[in-house]
Amino acid sequence: MNIEEYISSGILEEYALGALSSEEMMEVEAMMAKYPEIKDELNNIELAFEDMAMATAQTPKRDLKSSILDLIEEEEKPVVKPQPQASPKEEPKVVQMQPSPVLKYAVAASLTLTLVCGYLAVDYRAKWKNTNKAYAELLSNNEQMAEQYNRLRQELGDIESDLLVLTNPDFRRIEMPGTDNAKDAFASVYWNQLSQELYLDIRNLKELSEDQQYQLWAIVDGKPVDAGVFDWNAEGLVRMKNMSNSAAFAVTIEPKGGSENPTLESMQVLGTV
Repeated sequence: MNIEEYISSGILEEYALGALSSEEMMEVEAMMAKYPEIKDELNNIELAFEDMAMATAQTPKRDLKSSILDLIEEEEKPVVKPQPQASPKEEPKVVQMQPSPVLKYAVAASLTLTLVCGYLAVDYRAKWKNTNKAYAELLSNNEQMAEQYNRLRQELGDIESDLLVLTNPDFRRIEMPGTDNAKDAFASVYWNQLSQELYLDIRNLKELSEDQQYQLWAIVDGKPVDAGVFDWNAEGLVRMKNMSNSAAFAVTIEPKGGSENPTLESMQVLGTV
């Protein structure tokens, strides 16, 4: 619970002005019981409202008090209207006292001040909520931009690494055209015989099921040697296992994770060094 955010939301001002529903008032009272700093802040708000009322009050004229007392005293006296032709049984009529105009103006001013303060508190709370929403949207947008930026940096880094291989004269390119099993298939390997680094470049290999993978083989001393597995949709140059003294390279379809020995009847491409 962020106490500072709760205090700055404007809900305490609404509580002080009685502008909350019964459920919201119970919630504020529960928060005050749990967090003393919220109770202290409410006390400060109530004192601030009192200071505001005092600051906006006008100093009355010196004779205003005596005038108000005279008006009240006069209006409290019953006014008897004489009845010239009243019978002995008739009684004089009493006129009821009416509220003083001065008191009416004082009550109206108090209500106006309360309404203005209540409006300001509600308006502040609404703006606070809108600001929080805009801030959350801004954070979300920033996170998306950061993800896109990182992904772009990764892609640029991969392209730069690929270019270093493609432009390095120590890497030899061995083309692997399709076999009778897949005449349209095509791939290449880039092999550095000095460092024994090996990269695969997929050009056209068919899509496989989820339980299958392609496996690259190097023919060393007449025997197939595992050079690593890869997925059909791999992009860019794929780093494979280091290899030395290879006479040829081939790709077969194997169960996911690869096999110890190649499935020759599933061979897709083949190229000699």
